[in-house]
Amino acid sequence: MIVLDTHALIWWVNGDSQLSQAPQQAIERELSVEDGMILMSSITSWEIAMLVQKERLALTMSVDDWLSTVSDINAVQFVAVDNEIGVEATRLPGEFHKDPADRMIVATARHINAPLVTADEKIRTYKYVRTIW
Repeated sequence: MIVLDTHALIWWVNGDSQLSQAPQQAIERELSVEDGMILMSSITSWEIAMLVQKERLALTMSVDDWLSTVSDINAVQFVAVDNEIGVEATRLPGEFHKDPADRMIVATARHINAPLVTADEKIRTYKYVRTIW
């Protein structure tokens, strides 16, 4: 089981070379096992919609269709930001930056005790979440 940060999901789905070898292998491993899970926080769908709205991301289909297509990939699942994750995001131990989406994504990974695939240096240096990059 792994959690993908927003950029990691976009890079993976788009086949972008910015996704390094370790995340690619982790994703392939999850896809190859019967009970593999590739998870994303539901805040990722909000981030993607915002990127499209601000014209920082162009998709070949509507955001709704893109997210539906991604959800149809074997082993992929979006995790709702429930009360526990929402509260956990406000209680992250140690020093963590203020970006609410990053806080929700990290809280999701911590809540389900899974490594987070991210290139984000601020998250990768945060010692209270396991990362893959």
